[in-house]
Amino acid sequence: MAVDLLLGLQWGDEGKGKIVDVLTKNYDIIARFQGGPNAGHTLEFDGIKHVLHTIPSGIFHKNALNIVGNGVVIDPVIFKKELDNLKKFNIDIKSKLLISRKAHLILPTHRLLDAASETAKGKAKIGSTLKGIGPTYMDKTGRNGMRVGDLEFTDWKTKYRALADKHEAMIGFYNVDIQYDLDELEAEFYAAIEELKQLTFIDSEEYLFNAQKEGKKILAEGAQGSLLDIDFGTYPYVTSSNTTAAGACTGLGVAPNKIGGVFGIFKAYTTRVGSGPFPTELFDADGETMGRVGNEFGATTGRPRRCGWLDLVALKYAVQINGVTELMMMKGDVLSGFKTLKVCTAYQYKGKEIKHLPYNIEEGNVTPVYTKMKGWDKDLTKLSKSEELPDALNAYIDFLEQELQVPIKIVSVGPDRVQTIHR
Repeated sequence: MAVDLLLGLQWGDEGKGKIVDVLTKNYDIIARFQGGPNAGHTLEFDGIKHVLHTIPSGIFHKNALNIVGNGVVIDPVIFKKELDNLKKFNIDIKSKLLISRKAHLILPTHRLLDAASETAKGKAKIGSTLKGIGPTYMDKTGRNGMRVGDLEFTDWKTKYRALADKHEAMIGFYNVDIQYDLDELEAEFYAAIEELKQLTFIDSEEYLFNAQKEGKKILAEGAQGSLLDIDFGTYPYVTSSNTTAAGACTGLGVAPNKIGGVFGIFKAYTTRVGSGPFPTELFDADGETMGRVGNEFGATTGRPRRCGWLDLVALKYAVQINGVTELMMMKGDVLSGFKTLKVCTAYQYKGKEIKHLPYNIEEGNVTPVYTKMKGWDKDLTKLSKSEELPDALNAYIDFLEQELQVPIKIVSVGPDRVQTIHR
């Protein structure tokens, strides 16, 4: 049985959590394959807004198992808070949420290292969420990390102590003023570890292999977005994991020939949180309107998102490297009221017009080339059928499908799960 993938095609915050929630009724297993609590997946239904950071977005559905894969990094303290928030919904967490033994743990000193490193960069900072993600992945690739499976052995605290001591020495190397009380942080960490140990740990690659043999339908859920991929994103302003389709294979242990549909999520415009290049960014009233109407604030950090017109050059690139088979457009409702829309269809780069993403898209290297399109005034938030969409929006969708050569199967017209139009 093939494994379908769902991932973001921009700089994250595309609305993946909502779409996973919408699609979960069609799947037996939802498996998160990379990233950590620097991600925030927002779901809204029955008048309640939920923000998940590590737990897969299928957790509210009784039919689905949820797996945190080996490619994910877990902060036990944040994880415990997520679990506490779910208690009032009477979810059988023990049976519905499974954790890969090979997933790495974020330690308190990883967060401190993150803060020290970012502070030391000064104006050159990359815009880290300061959740300890980067240092944890560095320990993973440096073969020093602690994993969930270590907690099943009696000497895990000895391993923790050696790693934490090493981190404190590294913090001193940065020579910045980072105030912290490690005893207090560790007490919170140890308490959270005890709660984590009450959950079900699995050898997730074996579990998923057997699930496929049994014909179970599996959806792999990504975090962040393709343009934040450590290899293919706008380096160094990226995250520390592979956010693209290939990351599902390494982050879950799924063989490449077992990948089925690849569902790409994108906004009808473009946003970015933190530092880094953003060719179509707007600094005018249009950008302000997008941010205000779209409520563009980071689900994890609360930071305001930078807003701009849809960048088709970057979106084509993401479609290409992921092998996207279906597209899902989010926040079409936010563009209602704009008389004229712009879509970036090419860049001016070194005196030439190009339609691919070059090595460097820093400001000054590329200038967006825009195609103008007619906007629409209609309020989309009450619509439920594709036949009700305004002509100008249909023209916008048709143009994007022609450029991307991939069908747009879902159009989101609001944050609630019911505000989803299937085409």
